Amino acid sequence: MARGPTGGGAERSCGECAAEQERRGGAMDRVSSSMRQAANPLPRVLSRRAGGGGLEAERENFERAQTVSINKAINTQEVAVKEKHARTCILGTHHEKGAQTFWSVVNRLPLSGNAVLCWKFCHVFHKLLRDGHSNVLKDSVRYKNELSDMSRMWGHLSEGYGQLCSIYLKLLRTKMEFHTKNPRFPGNLQMSDRQLDEAGENDVNNFFQLTVEMFDYLECELNLFQTVFSSLDMSRSVSVTAAGQCRLAPLIQVILDCSHLYDYTVKLLFKLHSCLPADTLQGHRDRFLEQFRKLKDFFYRSSNLQYFKRLIQIPQLPENPPNFLRASALSEHISPVVVIPAEASSPDSEPITDLVEMETASQSLFDNKFDDIFGSSFSSDPFNFNSQNGMNKDDKDRLIEQLYKEIGALKEELESFKAESERRSLQLRGRISELEAELAEQRHLKQQALDDSEFLRTELEELKKQREDTEKAQRSLTEIERRAQANEQRYSKLKEKYSELVQNHADLLRKNAEVTKQVTVARQAQGDVEREKKELEDSFQRVSEQSQRKSQEQAEVLETLKRELAASKQELQVLQGTLETSMQEGAEQNTRIAGLEQERDSLSQAAAQHGKEMAALQAELQQLRDALSSEKESSRKELETLQMQLQDKQESAERTLQQHRAEEQFALLQSSAQEAERMVQDALGRLEDPAHISCTGSADYLLSRTSAASECIERLQDAHSKYLANRTDVSTLLPCVALFAHLISDTILQGSATSHMAPMEPADRLLEACKQCGSEAISYLSSLQDPGSVASVNCTAVTNCLCRISAIGEELRPRGLDVEQEELGDLVDKEMAATSAAIETAAARIEEMLSKARAGDTGVKLEVNERILGSCTGLMQAIQVLVLASKDLQREIVESGRGAASPKEFYARNSRWTEGLISASKAVGWGATVMVDAADLVVQGKGKFEELMVCSHEIAASTAQLVAASKVKADKDSANLSKLQQASRGVNQATAGVVASTKSGKSQIEEKNSMDFSSMTLTQIKRQEMDSQVRVLELENQLQKERQKLGELRKKHYELAGVAEGWEEDGTD
Repeated sequence: MARGPTGGGAERSCGECAAEQERRGGAMDRVSSSMRQAANPLPRVLSRRAGGGGLEAERENFERAQTVSINKAINTQEVAVKEKHARTCILGTHHEKGAQTFWSVVNRLPLSGNAVLCWKFCHVFHKLLRDGHSNVLKDSVRYKNELSDMSRMWGHLSEGYGQLCSIYLKLLRTKMEFHTKNPRFPGNLQMSDRQLDEAGENDVNNFFQLTVEMFDYLECELNLFQTVFSSLDMSRSVSVTAAGQCRLAPLIQVILDCSHLYDYTVKLLFKLHSCLPADTLQGHRDRFLEQFRKLKDFFYRSSNLQYFKRLIQIPQLPENPPNFLRASALSEHISPVVVIPAEASSPDSEPITDLVEMETASQSLFDNKFDDIFGSSFSSDPFNFNSQNGMNKDDKDRLIEQLYKEIGALKEELESFKAESERRSLQLRGRISELEAELAEQRHLKQQALDDSEFLRTELEELKKQREDTEKAQRSLTEIERRAQANEQRYSKLKEKYSELVQNHADLLRKNAEVTKQVTVARQAQGDVEREKKELEDSFQRVSEQSQRKSQEQAEVLETLKRELAASKQELQVLQGTLETSMQEGAEQNTRIAGLEQERDSLSQAAAQHGKEMAALQAELQQLRDALSSEKESSRKELETLQMQLQDKQESAERTLQQHRAEEQFALLQSSAQEAERMVQDALGRLEDPAHISCTGSADYLLSRTSAASECIERLQDAHSKYLANRTDVSTLLPCVALFAHLISDTILQGSATSHMAPMEPADRLLEACKQCGSEAISYLSSLQDPGSVASVNCTAVTNCLCRISAIGEELRPRGLDVEQEELGDLVDKEMAATSAAIETAAARIEEMLSKARAGDTGVKLEVNERILGSCTGLMQAIQVLVLASKDLQREIVESGRGAASPKEFYARNSRWTEGLISASKAVGWGATVMVDAADLVVQGKGKFEELMVCSHEIAASTAQLVAASKVKADKDSANLSKLQQASRGVNQATAGVVASTKSGKSQIEEKNSMDFSSMTLTQIKRQEMDSQVRVLELENQLQKERQKLGELRKKHYELAGVAEGWEEDGTD
């Protein structure tokens, strides 16, 4: 009747079980109904949960389950967080789309009292930020300050989990700040390259800042790595102990973050190096190298721990860091991929299944097995024992026992099915994870190969173009060099011929010089012969004359003379022979001279011939030079043509670049205008917000906002004009647009707040003007976003609206009691002058009183009066210095704050401050006059010392009011402000001197006038004592009444001053 389970049932796959369940679905319903009808039904393994609860019950069950899971995940036991509890927390955030329940439970935990509890909280919170719902970050930002305070608190502990919790909390705060600043990055940091480019908005400044933030983020991750490893004793197998796993478990999330941060940092640095100079990014490279070495060491140390080997596959970084100076090195970069095997989720993980699903599956399996055992014949009424004829009680017991056995067997088989299916599913998940990792790596390699091929193809095309251009330039250069070489050879030959001709010409010139020299020598020799001949003729003539005279005069010596004559004749003959010889030599010299002259003529002719040849060669050389210059000119023209073509290409590229840049700048302007428009719309929307109705404002502040907005509109129009002149530069327009939206929004809100305190009619007009101003501003910003209307847009409508708001604000401003706004400027100068005059008059009166005291008083009274009047004189001098310093500071404030307006307009625009300054000046002058009167009475012996001390304190308070009124609008670094503060301290010291001298004088006078009770009797003393007690009681009563009167007077003074200066309206605002 009953079929037992077959031996091959345990080997059936889960798919066959599912098919069998679907086939026998009707049998399950029949068996269930039969079990409900049976008198003694079989015990059920799982009871059905009551379905159909309300939303409140479901919410309560959800919060209860989340509370249990969070308390189990975050406890004080030093063991790793169980994955099933953390996963329940993560699923809870996706169920409620936020982390409200998580924080409501965590806030009740004593995180500041137990370091292990805080450490496990950080681990679970890190998981929620990574894998939880996207709203977890928004719900957690409000607790950022509490996390910072807790981090500082745990940082004071140097041992145990204290430092770990402090650094982990800093990391979580950094992660929250990073994702808040960069909302495009998900919590698990998984992004594609396209999304990474979009995160930077194609702006190099954004990429630069994003890289710095990633460096900070990664630095916090590495600090936690270092701190955890430093706290462990690596000489022992700490990864297999519960305490060691408690510290190491959060590092899995850190490894996942670090792998993505390292990959994105490398890609961003390559992108920055393609846009910025290498020297600018030297700091980035140094910081990256330091973090690269740390991260590589930590990955290596983590991969060797037994605890991580079965939970996560840690990637290994390359041996050398990427070379960012080489753009092609990006293709060599491989993104590190962290693989978490499915079976390694946690050593104690359990499948989390809804109780209803478990019950349904168990019931389905039970019903299917019931049909297998008993067949379909029992499906109609299997437990209708009355229909079984002749079946007794023992048969029923046996049947029940047999059914129990079958159920036990089915349970065992079901457990084996579950174990087998779980094992196979884990294997399949692990295999899927491995295949996904391999697929991701192959895709990455494929993408890299495609990028490399595209890059190489681009480079190849560029190289081909460069090669063709180089070949053309080489050919043209070769031709030019060949022509230049030929011209150079011709020039060399001509130069050689020219040198040879120059040398021959020089030789001929030297020969000509030698011949000329020889001719000159010969002519000199001929001249010498002629002179000798003439001398001989002269001497012969003289001898003849002497002989004739002697022959006549001396007859006796005739014979001697004859002998001498004979000798002379002989000598004459010799001389004649010599003369003839000389004449022959002269003829020869003449012949030689004639020959030399002929040779000179021939040489001159040769030189002329050579000159003609030289001129011909020079003409040929000039022709060659002209040809060479023409060749150079043609080459220069070709070069200029090439340069013109290159310049045209550069200009076209530059125009394209400028157009692209103008489009980018306009896109930035559009985004800024959109954001500004949203800001103004938000301000207009807040006008209808009920929470805004309670906000109030003053008309003066509204006028200051409208004035600032009007000035901003002027700057905006100037910046708009500059942008229209140069549409590639929007740097001056963007800040003006943002400031314009901010000031317009502020003006709208302040106008609405001011209308809440104004009468009905002006309030309606002011609110309507604010709304119209917002509408005109939105229209202006919308026009800025339209390329067609950006050139013709103007702010005239917005300016008119601001003028209307200013006019209504002027109507709502509180007026002074006695002074019109136009008279404030003159009144300030008058009051300051009156104060100075009062102080000078007081100082003169004190000097006069001092002179009278010295003339009429003696002894102790003179000493007291001199000391009091001297301290009063010092106080007047200090007040004079203070008033002068206040005037200088006031002048500086007016000059720096009035702009193009006049001082009177400045005082009128700042009426509250001006009235406070006037009030302070009046108080100083009045106090000085009263103090002089009190001092006069004291010196005369008619006044009280207390009046003088009170006057001194009043003067000190008035000067403090004057300093405060002047300090409101002064620059904190102003030199005049420092002088004013120094003068105020001098007044305080002088006031203290007056009080001290007054008290000293009073004590001296009282000691002098002390009473003598030595002559009084006991009755008289008792009588005086009673009178003194009565006087004391009367004085105490009067003192109390005077104090009450003083309080009322001060209260009334405050009210009157408030009405005069508009404090009441400010307090209401």
